Amino acid sequence: MTTTTHDPQIVTEKLDAVLASGPRPARPSALTTSLAFGWRAILRIKHVPEQLFDVTLFPIISVLMFTYLFGGAIAGSTSAYLQFLLPGILVQTVVMITMYTGVALNTDIEKGVFDRIRTLPVWRPSALVGALLGDAVRYTLASMFVVVLGLILGYRPDGGPLGVIAGVAVLMVFCFAFSWVWTWVGLLARSPQSVMGISMMVLFPLAFLSPVFVDPKTMPEWLQAFVEVNPISHAVYAVRGLMSGDSVGDEVVWTFIAAVVIIAIFGPLTMRAYGRRR
Repeated sequence: MTTTTHDPQIVTEKLDAVLASGPRPARPSALTTSLAFGWRAILRIKHVPEQLFDVTLFPIISVLMFTYLFGGAIAGSTSAYLQFLLPGILVQTVVMITMYTGVALNTDIEKGVFDRIRTLPVWRPSALVGALLGDAVRYTLASMFVVVLGLILGYRPDGGPLGVIAGVAVLMVFCFAFSWVWTWVGLLARSPQSVMGISMMVLFPLAFLSPVFVDPKTMPEWLQAFVEVNPISHAVYAVRGLMSGDSVGDEVVWTFIAAVVIIAIFGPLTMRAYGRRR
């Protein structure tokens, strides 16, 4: 048996040729890493196009079903009811799909991707913030589908294009805040199915006990009291008023206050759960 000896200098030269030379690259900023993870969330839609179903089919089905199911009974005609319904359906649709933020996060945890991300030398919350930014693109797509379908069916916003844009912008702020709730749930739940079950159990009462479908004045007084403190109700009032060209500055303010309160509560809870998870 022959023993081969290596010259340490030759080995060092070979290693230097393989390893990157030059100064160590600077650590990426929080904004850069958040945008990178946001782009990752968008690329997931490209590789799993089924994720677009909730931002395409769900809005279309909701608008068509509720317009033609309740329009004649509530407003006397589908065209008249559509003017009232569409802004509310817009809010309900986008709020309902916020739960997929938690579902996607829990899926990453289940597959082990979450643990790999945590080992990267980046700003720790960037994975969560990036996922929320990526989902904001999905919310925008869902809003576009609802508005375009409404225009095809005969919806005419008195607030004009600026009113529609303002309404969608307010909704994006509210839904970005609301997504933090499901991010927290996604970190605590044991499976994606659990996240979806919990979110549906919370979202359905909040979405339906609001002025999406009917004027709360037709409800019992005890139910009106709940509707008026429901944060989704303020979002509906704000979006409907902006799209209709009404003065709803107070409702916009209340919507922003609700968004700030939600982030103030669930932001720290999410980061605590994110830091403690093993």
